[in-house]
Amino acid sequence: MKNYALLLILFLAQNALGQNNTLKVRADQAFEEKDYVTAAFYYDKSIAQGASASQGKVPYFSGKQKNGKAAVAFVQYRLAGSWRLSKNYKLAEDYYRKIVENHEIEYPMARFWFGVCLRANNKLDEAIAELELFSTTNKANSEYLKKSTKELKDCRFALSQGKQSLTTSVEKLEDKFSTDENDFALNISNGQYWFTATTAVAGKKNLNQLFVSDRDSMAKKVAINFGSDPKLAVNYGPASLYPAGQRIYVTRWYREGADIISGIYLSKYVDQQWSAPQKLSSYVNADGYKAMQPFVTADGKRLYFVSNRAGGIGGMDIWMSDLNKDGLPLNAVNLGNTINTAEDENAPYFDRINQRLVYSSKGFVGMGDFDLYESTLTEKSWTAPKNLGIPYNSTKDDLHYYIDEDDKETVFVSSDRESECCLNLFKMHYTKPAIEAAILAGFVTDCATNQPLSGVSVVFTDLKTKKIREMVTDETGKYNFDIVLKRGYQIRLEKVGYFAKVLPVASRDTFRRDTVMNATICLDMLVLNKAIVIENILYDFNKAVLKPESKVVLDNLVAVLEDNPKIKIELSAHTDSMGPDWYNMKLSQQRAQSCVEYIISKGIDPTRILAKGYGESQPVQPNTLPNGKDNSEGRKLNRRTEFKVLSLQ
Repeated sequence: MKNYALLLILFLAQNALGQNNTLKVRADQAFEEKDYVTAAFYYDKSIAQGASASQGKVPYFSGKQKNGKAAVAFVQYRLAGSWRLSKNYKLAEDYYRKIVENHEIEYPMARFWFGVCLRANNKLDEAIAELELFSTTNKANSEYLKKSTKELKDCRFALSQGKQSLTTSVEKLEDKFSTDENDFALNISNGQYWFTATTAVAGKKNLNQLFVSDRDSMAKKVAINFGSDPKLAVNYGPASLYPAGQRIYVTRWYREGADIISGIYLSKYVDQQWSAPQKLSSYVNADGYKAMQPFVTADGKRLYFVSNRAGGIGGMDIWMSDLNKDGLPLNAVNLGNTINTAEDENAPYFDRINQRLVYSSKGFVGMGDFDLYESTLTEKSWTAPKNLGIPYNSTKDDLHYYIDEDDKETVFVSSDRESECCLNLFKMHYTKPAIEAAILAGFVTDCATNQPLSGVSVVFTDLKTKKIREMVTDETGKYNFDIVLKRGYQIRLEKVGYFAKVLPVASRDTFRRDTVMNATICLDMLVLNKAIVIENILYDFNKAVLKPESKVVLDNLVAVLEDNPKIKIELSAHTDSMGPDWYNMKLSQQRAQSCVEYIISKGIDPTRILAKGYGESQPVQPNTLPNGKDNSEGRKLNRRTEFKVLSLQ
């Protein structure tokens, strides 16, 4: 009986070992073919079966305990990779954690991928800690050290985005299309939604198909029948419709082992049905390369698409083709290294009116995986791509941006942010913040008399929009403008016979919403050849070097010259009677010149300002009293700096 029991135990162990080996072979084959969902299924099943053997101690894939542990670690690492590559970051995180805790020496890359999964699962602080540790302990791995640095930047950017206030609502179109598979890449044509979804097809694995539905009844979707090749499991992916709805550019792809064969096809709507898709020429579908994700512009003259064809920057790039009147490509142009990176780019969308490209990329700092970026086409080039931020982006994949033409504040985005496998459709609506408004009002007066000034032109400029508003004061001297807070403004005041004045509007912090800001502004009368004393221009004794505090005073004269660009002035310096006449004349000229040189250094045209030294020749007070004694107060007033307007042109 004992011998029989022993034989039974050995039989069960060998049987379990054989089954596990079979599952592992299937899993390994699927992994090599990049069928990661299938690989995960068999790896997971083999682990579960090994753990539930009747004795609970059956070595994993081996009769030796040491080798058994190594085999278990290998399968766990492969299972973690399968989950990660099939976008199930939650399960991948669990298995990478086990590898990091028990087998990091054998699998040093596990910590990097663990950090990636933590980032995708929005565990940003923990991700940063793991990635920093990986970078510290893997300095020799230059390739992945660079990738880790990029991931760390993504994590920190994502953390900063989490602090942003949102004015955009996000709605997942749940249960509208497929329930637990992909639904993505929505277009709108003739009032209907066109999108790609994954569904079960009789006799074949799940396939991507193109569907159309009414906007008010999205659950009632109808698959577009392009015909099918019975020998191939053909997928129809992201599509783009010519605005009139008579042409559709569609991605057609299928698997050959581990390879994906994809191309862009054109189908036409004829006699109430779609024609068999025709493959576009080599301008789009270069032999031996992938082409996918077409987007045709609203005027039907250009096609943007994605390809890894030769001549690109690296990986999948955004390309553009001009189209003829029949919708066929005439060329192929790479959008260049401002748009494309060494990593992958995906899913272009082009707003022709605003010349704005929105697309997804892995090559720039973002929130992780594919993020949405925008760039504007200028006369000469594309602007640097700008990350759209939250909520358009997440720590997972975000693609297929599309604007609802009937409501420009609404866009659709495809993302796996709430899924462990698949892209889903999200509707996002931007709500403009309530405008914080106020009234800027005040009076314009004569600086000398303090009386209201009428006939003053008050020009109010919005520095953001460059919009200009103007009014002329009446006999009360009053001006008023409605303003929006959180913007920069300036006021320019002009009246014949007065110095013009340009002033910035005070910061919004100085007044509140729906309040009136009262500001009285005075203008100085402008009289040709009338000397105006500039107070507090100071020099050291017997020197012409300006003191720092004197430069601050001269900045006010610089402002006058900037506000009144047509006037020309003389800047003069005067001394008292102490010292020889010739010396005082020389010193005053040097001092006047010092002032002029400073003013010119601030950007004033040298032809608009003349330096003149008068020495002691033009006193405003006697230097001595009638009794012959020194008049110190008089001499103080005589030591002065002045300017006068010589001309107005």
